[in-house]
Parts: sequence; C-alpha cells; structure tokens
Amino acid sequence: MKVSNVTVRRRLFIALIVSILSFSLLGGRLGYVQLVKGEELAAKAEDSWRREIPYTAKRGEIWDRNGEKLAYNISSPTVMAIPVQVKDKEETAAKLANELGMTKEKVLGFLKKKQMIVNIQPGGRKITTEKAQKIKDMNLPGIVVAEDNKRYYPYEDLASHILGIVGMDGGLTGVEAKYNKYLQGMNGNVSFLSDAAGKIMPGSSDVYEEPKDGLNMKLTIDKHIQTIMERELDQAMVKFQADDIIAIAMNPKNGEILGMASRPAFEPDKFRDYEGSVYNRNLPIWMTYEPGSTFKIITLAAALEEKKVDLKKETFFDPGAVEVGGARLRCWKKGGHGSQTFLEVVQNSCNPGFVALGNRLGKEKLFEYIRNFGFGKKTGIDLGGEENGILFKLNQVGPVELATTAFGQGVSVTPIQQITAVSAAINGGTLYKPHVAKAWVNPETGETVEEVKAEAVRQVVSKETSAQVREALESVVAQGTGKNAFLDGYRVGGKTGTAQKVINGRYSSNEHIVSFVGFAPADDPQIVVYVAVDNPQGIQFGGVVAAPIVHNILADALPYMGIEPRKDQIERTYKYGELAQPIVEVPNLIGKTVTEIYEDLNMNFNLSSAGSGNTVIRQAPAAGTRVEKGSTIRIYLAKEEE
Repeated sequence: MKVSNVTVRRRLFIALIVSILSFSLLGGRLGYVQLVKGEELAAKAEDSWRREIPYTAKRGEIWDRNGEKLAYNISSPTVMAIPVQVKDKEETAAKLANELGMTKEKVLGFLKKKQMIVNIQPGGRKITTEKAQKIKDMNLPGIVVAEDNKRYYPYEDLASHILGIVGMDGGLTGVEAKYNKYLQGMNGNVSFLSDAAGKIMPGSSDVYEEPKDGLNMKLTIDKHIQTIMERELDQAMVKFQADDIIAIAMNPKNGEILGMASRPAFEPDKFRDYEGSVYNRNLPIWMTYEPGSTFKIITLAAALEEKKVDLKKETFFDPGAVEVGGARLRCWKKGGHGSQTFLEVVQNSCNPGFVALGNRLGKEKLFEYIRNFGFGKKTGIDLGGEENGILFKLNQVGPVELATTAFGQGVSVTPIQQITAVSAAINGGTLYKPHVAKAWVNPETGETVEEVKAEAVRQVVSKETSAQVREALESVVAQGTGKNAFLDGYRVGGKTGTAQKVINGRYSSNEHIVSFVGFAPADDPQIVVYVAVDNPQGIQFGGVVAAPIVHNILADALPYMGIEPRKDQIERTYKYGELAQPIVEVPNLIGKTVTEIYEDLNMNFNLSSAGSGNTVIRQAPAAGTRVEKGSTIRIYLAKEEE
C-alpha cells in the first residue's frame, strides 16, 4: 500500500518533536546534574575514592586537685598497612617481622587481607618513637606509621582504682570509663584518593584533619593525702596480713573525696598482670559488710535529734548483756560497764546502751533516719561499680532486728555510704553526694570549662544535734575506745568498729572486719578518714588495728592542710593499768643523715623511713609537734646533693 506524502511528513514531524523533547529533557537533566547537583555528586565521588589513615586524639590528662599529673599521654605510634599498595608482600613481611617482634607468617597474614587499611598487631600497636622512625626509614610501599599515644602513670599504682584502666576503645573502669566521652576527644586523619584497586590517584594530594584532644580532668583527690593513705595501707598489709584494707578521706563539708585507696592495688598500664578481681572491684564503693560500732553514730544522731536522750544527765546500767525477744545480746566487755552516763555509753561503745536508744526511737523512726543518712541505696558517687548495701524491710523488723541494727549488726553497708553518713552527722547535718571530679580544663587554652559543684542531698539532723555528736565523738578519742587515734595538739573525734564476718550465712567466731572513722578538728571538721581492715591476723579490734592507721594519716595530713595545733583539746585520760607516756617534742631531722638521727633521738622515738638515700628531706610529724614518748616519726630519705 502506497503511503501518501502527507502521512510521511506527519510521521517525520512527530519524530522530530519527540527527538527535540528527548534532547531537551536530557539537556535539562545534564544541566541539573552539573549545575545543581554537581558539587554534591563530586563530593560523594571523592568520598568513595578517599581513604583515611587515622590519627588518634590525645586523651585528656587526669590531675589531682592541685594540678599534679596522675595520668597523661606519651607518643606511641601504630603501624598500619594498605595491602593493595604493598608491592612485594613476602619481602615487606620479612622486614617488618624483625622490627615488630612478630613472625613473618603473622605479618604476611595482615598484608594479604582484603581490606583497605589494617592494623599490624600486636607488635605494631603503640610502639616506641625510635622503632617507628626505623620503619619510616625503610620506605616500604603500603606501610604507614600513624600517630598514636598511650597512657602513662608517673606514680605507678597510686589511686589506681580511681583512675581506672584504658582499653583499645576507651576507658574500661574508674574515671577513665565514667568520663570517657570527655577524655577521649575526637580522632583526626590523613586521607588520600585511590582508584578501585586501592592505588593512589596521580596528581592527588593528602588532606590532614587535625585531631581534637580530650579535656583535661581535675580530680578532688589530693595527691599528697593519697600518698600518705596508701603508705599506711601498705604498712598495715605487711603488719596485719589482712585479706583487704580500704581507706577513704573526704571533705565533710562538700562531699569531695580527698583520697580513696584499697589493698591489693594494681598498676593501670599493666592491669593484665593482675587478677580481674583486683582491678575490676573498687572496694571502697563495692565492698559490703556489717559496719559494727561505727554505725552507732547514726543511732546516736537520731536519738539526739528526737530528744530521746540527755548524754550527760541520764545514766544507764550495763550488766554485760540484755535479753531481747529471746536473744541474749552481749556487751563486748565481759561483766558489763555497770552504771554510766549515756556519754560514757558512747565512749565505751556499749551495745546494751545502744539497744536502749534503739528501743526509745522505735523501728519506724530509727529506719527513717538510717535511710535519710543514705543507707540502703547508692550514694551516686561518680565511679562505676557502686553497691547498694542491704537493710531490713520494715515489716521484717522485730525486737531483735531493731536491737542489733541500733549497734550496727544485721545491716550491710559500703565504706562510701559509711563515710558519707558520718560526714553528714558531723558537718552540721547535711548529707552531700560524694564525688571525685572537680573541674574540666581546655587543653589548648588552659581555661576551666566546667566546675563540679557540691550537691546537697538533704538536711538530716540539725546543727545543734551535729554539734552534740561531734562533742561525744571527740570524747571517744580522748577518753574512750578510740584513744589510739588521739593526736596531741589536735581535736580529733572518732568511733571504733568491730564486726564479725558472715561466712556461709553464719557469723564467724575468728574473722572480723575492724574499722575506725576519725575527723579533725572536732569543732570544725575539715577532713574525715575511714579505714576498714578485713580479717587482720592477731588482735582483731578496731581501736587496736584501725585507729592507729587513721591516727597516722591525720598526723601527716593535718599539718599539710595548714591546720595548726591548738591547746583547747580534751586531755587524754588513762585508765588503771594503762601507762601514761610523757609528752615530748619532735626534733627537726631535715637535712640530717641516718647516722646523726640515731645518735640524736636517744630512744624517745621510733623511726619509719621511705625513699632511698641517706639524708632526710621531709618528716612527719613536723618539728616542734608534741607527741607521746615512743611515737613513730616517719622520715623520707634522698641522696645528699653534692
């Protein structure tokens, strides 16, 4: 069939229109891609070609409250490989193996991986700068040395449980974990363009994105007080062969932790050399136990606040035991203390006397105060791993449970709960949330970014009640069971504690946790120290074992804190059979040699030394301090400078 010319022209016209529309759409699309989306698509293409070599940000330093560095970073480069750029894998593996202390086969395995960038580990991770330079000098194609760093601890195991440990991906325990997001910073990198085979594109240039270092952290910890505390724990572990020892020092006026330690300890950068139970458990916040008589401070504060007792005017007769709900609850003193004022009940740590105070309060009121003092729940300290402790439920509290709780048995607490509660009882009645973070500092400018403020939880007792508690506890040290914490010239208050350990659901007859909490000055507390010794060998009483440790810590810490001796303290009393030692003045030993010291002391003092050398550079107590004859002077030795 013959097609007319009109039809042919119509079809050609339609084809022309379709072609014009198609080319217009294509041109429009190309224009949109180039002019509108061009920059975005080019960036995506470059991103798909770009490969990055990471540069680790410097982790923020950790300082004590005075700016002393406790943890900081040292350069520690890491070796990486870009497998597709390695020309001779066998030869490269052989050369690297010699320098990294790895087998050739192990290194070769990394070089054959189907990945863009691989870490050659463990030998190539966090190496010395000298070794890194040797590898750079080899000029091995596909092998790069990236900037990295590792933690350094100048004081080894000092404050190890507070600082914590750092793993490959950040903090694992302690403040390293708690504040990891502030400390770790933001990593940078060096990037380059590569083709599909992973080879560097000709004419392309490297792009360096600088890492942003983490913030520096200032702790509430005082390195000097921490050192004093850990020295005393080390000596106590040797002397008593205990299972564990813990110690905490706190500013009772704001909840700042001045020192916190336990034994056994560990070195954070060598934590793999220790058992997991040592570095995973921060005993001062994790350990739970029956507190014993240090808990009587809570019962005392509650009874005074509720006006259930007049310490000086009321008397109590202690026959040595009291019958409660069919149970016979004994006093620690066989035969009892006889007739005594309630102030003497506190001084003598008399169990039957505190049972009487518990009964006067009643279970509802006593447990209300116990909870208000923070027991039975976490304090909220800014460290991981804190435990709650255990209290009786109120419907489970009968006459026996009420009685035993009043003198610290049948209730489970943590050391941090105990010192926080005691701080509230003596600081004017305010419970504070304990904390170890003090401030954050910009590493570039040195400016303080943020300060951690004291956080008051609640007012537990009145200032008047708190003053009565302080006065009573000062008399415990001067005239009662806490005499081994007495410091001539300083008003010290405190309370002993001795509690049987619960083993397999039963009280052990020969294993105890002994403790002492002490504070000074008693009329205006600046520091409170709590020490608990788990299962010391030999004599197991808080006043004999733990009180001398607190005494030694306070003896060094108070002069360091600038707290001057005074003459208005309660004079220490001596009971029949106790030998009253004469008070003598500590001589100035600084600058003297060990030989000269032994010639001068004339048997008035015992000596305890630390450091190496033959010349005294520091001493405690300080020269001029008045102490009992036979007291120990702690001296710090160094080599004499020529």
